[in-house]
Formats: sequence, structure tokens, C-alpha cells
Amino acid sequence: MSATEPSECRMANDIALNLAHLPSGQAATELAGHIDRFWDPRMRTRLRALVGADAPGVLPLVVEAVKLLR
Repeated sequence: MSATEPSECRMANDIALNLAHLPSGQAATELAGHIDRFWDPRMRTRLRALVGADAPGVLPLVVEAVKLLR
């Protein structure tokens, strides 16, 4: 991760790392729930765009969580 990494990517990755002890399906659900409950809609939109553009540095768990977002 670098200083130029988008903040949404960095934050989602940090949360994903904190959930890494869970089974992957549960971790993705928990991450998606957290993002849905606590992130501003603009942040969710930017994260979806980053994942959709295959931005470097996005963890696979974040990609799975974004698929679960409403």
C-alpha cells in the first residue's frame, strides 16, 4: 500500500485484514455490512469504481464484499 492509494481502498483493505480470521464468506459479509452501515454513499460509489477498474492493491476480500453491497 502506498501514500497515493485511494483512501477507500486503503480503508477497505484495513478492515478486511481485521476480518481475516473469519471464514472468507463470513468475512466478506461482515465487510460489506460494515461498508453499507458506516460509509457515506459517495465512498461506496468510489470503492465500487475502484473495484470495477481493477485498481491495484485491492484485496480479494474487498472485491467479494463489494459484490455483496446493495
